[in-house]
Amino acid sequence: MPDMQKMMQQAAEMEAELARHQAELDEQTFTGSAGGGVVTAVVRGDGRLEAVTIDPVVLDPEDPELVGDLVVAAVAQAQDAMAAAASGALGSLSGGGPGGLDPADLSLGDLDLGDLGKLLG
Repeated sequence: MPDMQKMMQQAAEMEAELARHQAELDEQTFTGSAGGGVVTAVVRGDGRLEAVTIDPVVLDPEDPELVGDLVVAAVAQAQDAMAAAASGALGSLSGGGPGGLDPADLSLGDLDLGDLGKLLG
């Protein structure tokens, strides 16, 4: 039977590590660009849009939608970079290595759950 106290401690450690990674991510900024760099966007790790820079050469009165499309593309690229960083941080938590939580340690298969075990499969 798994040591429940050990499992609870590991879960608490994982939660604390996740909170630490989230706080670090929130402080980072991620930059995306579009149109060969004529539009750049900076997004914070907490998802807030921090800045948009537009090179005046892209401002065409005949095609105002172009700027909007470029802004959307730059912001999306910055958000993708932010998501990749977040995913990498979460992956390190679940890997089971040093500082990671081994999912095998959380197996409920060895617990005597009585009739509840039958309901869960």
